[in-house]
Amino acid sequence: MTTLTSAPLAPLIERLYAQAGAATSPLINSVSREERERLMHSKTDYLELYTMLKDLWLPVSRDTGHLLYMLARSSKARAIVEFGTSFGLSTLFLAAALRDNGGGVLIGSEFEPSKILLARTHFIEGGVSDLIDIREGDALGTLAADMPEAVDLLLLDGAKALYGDVLNLVEKHLRAGALVVADNTNYCPQYLAHVRDPANGYLSVAFADDIELSIRLR
Repeated sequence: MTTLTSAPLAPLIERLYAQAGAATSPLINSVSREERERLMHSKTDYLELYTMLKDLWLPVSRDTGHLLYMLARSSKARAIVEFGTSFGLSTLFLAAALRDNGGGVLIGSEFEPSKILLARTHFIEGGVSDLIDIREGDALGTLAADMPEAVDLLLLDGAKALYGDVLNLVEKHLRAGALVVADNTNYCPQYLAHVRDPANGYLSVAFADDIELSIRLR
């Protein structure tokens, strides 16, 4: 058995997915699809959208969660950075991999205080809180200092308009061979152009419908 497939983490993850599926956000229903799309692509107004979504969980899918666990395990990751913690489901998958790799640290960033508060209770319940450092605030500030010297895996799953900026911020810490996983990349054409250009030091492929998996080559 692994940390991911045994108690307390396995039943916790199933319960949280059930809660995520039942969550609603009345505010977002009052905004037109066009306005949502505009906010999703905006580097200046994205916080307005995510404030509307603060009651929604926005978790990675189960398949993506298992993929994250497998990538972290197979790369023997000991230092992971996550942009966009939300209520912590993706964090639990990655922390399980760290535990099964023998330990390490996961640095996450989330600007919504209510989400951080609940996520931390999940980490304690799952028995992995000792591996996780969640930083409250804008990731362009929280991930700008006190970072591991060598990062093994970066997960991008926050505001889509900031994927390139967060990558640029963390890039100097990525070791050769580090993995970058970006979710919902159908909103991120500039990010995709960057990681798919070999001149920028990555080998990158699309995975599933809207995931991009990249490896740092240098």
